[in-house]
Amino acid sequence: MSRYRPPQKPGAKYITAEGERLLKAELHHLWKVERPQITQSVTEAAAQGDRSENAEYIYGKKRLREIDRRVRYLSKRLEEVTVVTEPPSNQNRIYFGAYVSLEDDRGEIVSYRLVGPDEIDPKRGYISIDAPLGRALLGKELDSEIRTQTPTGPRDYFVVSIDYR
Repeated sequence: MSRYRPPQKPGAKYITAEGERLLKAELHHLWKVERPQITQSVTEAAAQGDRSENAEYIYGKKRLREIDRRVRYLSKRLEEVTVVTEPPSNQNRIYFGAYVSLEDDRGEIVSYRLVGPDEIDPKRGYISIDAPLGRALLGKELDSEIRTQTPTGPRDYFVVSIDYR
C-alpha cells in the first residue's frame, strides 16, 4: 500500500475583491497575531524542562506547523489569483461573480453567487465556479434551463434572475 495521491485538479484562479480582502486578513492574523502568541507559549513551555512529556510544548509545536502550512498556502495562493473587480460587459449571461436566482423543478427559488474555490460559503449561498452547478451555470442566459447531477439524482433549474451588484 502506498501513500501516492494523484495530483488535484487546479481550482479556478479567480477571486472577488471581498475574497482577496478576507484571505489577506486571515494571513495577517495568523502571521502577526496568532503565530507570535504560540511562539511565546512554546518558548515558555520549553523552559520548563523535559519536552518529551510536556503537552503544552508538543501541541504548541503542532499548532506552529499548522499555522506555517496555512501561511505558505495563503501567500502562494494570493500571488497566483486574479482579482475580478469589474462586472462583465455582457451582464445578461452568467459569469464569475454573478448573483443568480434559480427556480428548481419543485417551484422553489434558490439564490447563489458564483465565486472562486477559496470563497465557498454555503450559508451565504456562495458556490464555486468549479462545482458541478457552477460549471453548468457559466455562460447561461435568463430563462435558460439547466440540468445538473446531484447526490440525490439529476435536478433541473430555470434561471430567474442574474445580477452583478
